[in-house]
Amino acid sequence: MREQENLERERSRRAYAVNDEKVAAAIEELLQELRPYSNADILRDIFITAVKMAKDGADRGDAKIIRTAMKELRYAFRVFAAYRDYPKVSIFGSARVLEGQPEFEVAREFGAKMAEAGYLVVTGAGPGIMAAGHLGAGQAKSFGLNIRLPFEQLPNPTINGDRKLLNFRYFFTRKLFFVKESEAIVLMPGGFGTLDEGFEVLTLVQTGKSEIKPVVMLDVPGGSYWKDWFAFIEKQMLRRGFISPEDRALFCLTDNVDKAVSEIQTFYRFYHSARFVDHRRKLVLRLKQPPDPRLLGALNEKFHDIVVEGKIELAEPFPEERDEPRLLKLPRLAFAFDQRQYARLRQLIDTVNRFG
Repeated sequence: MREQENLERERSRRAYAVNDEKVAAAIEELLQELRPYSNADILRDIFITAVKMAKDGADRGDAKIIRTAMKELRYAFRVFAAYRDYPKVSIFGSARVLEGQPEFEVAREFGAKMAEAGYLVVTGAGPGIMAAGHLGAGQAKSFGLNIRLPFEQLPNPTINGDRKLLNFRYFFTRKLFFVKESEAIVLMPGGFGTLDEGFEVLTLVQTGKSEIKPVVMLDVPGGSYWKDWFAFIEKQMLRRGFISPEDRALFCLTDNVDKAVSEIQTFYRFYHSARFVDHRRKLVLRLKQPPDPRLLGALNEKFHDIVVEGKIELAEPFPEERDEPRLLKLPRLAFAFDQRQYARLRQLIDTVNRFG
């Protein structure tokens, strides 16, 4: 036991690269007090980073950014943890839409149908489409991620005063939770903020920085907002080679609420989740039930181009997955995935759901 403690102290001392034995010893003593916290190695790195920032002479403004971001992240993690088992959908759209306008009514209908399907509805907590989504879902099924602005954005009446209302100073911490905590993203017509959020989500999914998930552009019946957006995407991005034809699979355009709901539910029909293992050399796809016997042959024939070596196979749980004991009983597929091919991975997941 003492040998292990000495090893940890030596590892901590080397990590500092600041030759401060007193600080290293103080951090190790603090970590001992925080046991049995299981992620002490990560906590050590956080403490060490703070020490290095002090050694770097970071100014007060920089230190305040880190402090505020960490406080926002910690509190949001704690609130969301109580609802970890509930699927969630994030809705983005204009704050300037008024009740009675078509966009408001579509957002209200979509929020109601997703709540009926068992989802929590996450919005920016403000007026317009955000208020409509919450109004449809009701307070019990609503989550609000409000942003503090120079001009005050008051929470909408549905979420105001609820424990599930979070207030953020920074857009980047707020955006993290919209994406991280949601199983699906739905964008409705909106301004700069809506398009910013839409392009960021698509970028995160395209590059593998976010778990792959449904991204739905929902318009009013007969509306042209997202059709016009896609015309730009097709003319200026796709035709000029700035994105690949397969990237079209990363999002769905529709002006029908039921189709938007179906797009999300179908994605999770048999697919459950994904995780990299073996030092990111293999991707594991967890499924909700054993796959059709014909599936493996079809996947290996159709998606061999995204397999770096070997083939797509049924697999047992990997050692790295032991920290998710509730998922160990799920059947899984595993393969060496070409991590430049996330749009094709989306097509593979769609094939898994169709075969089911």
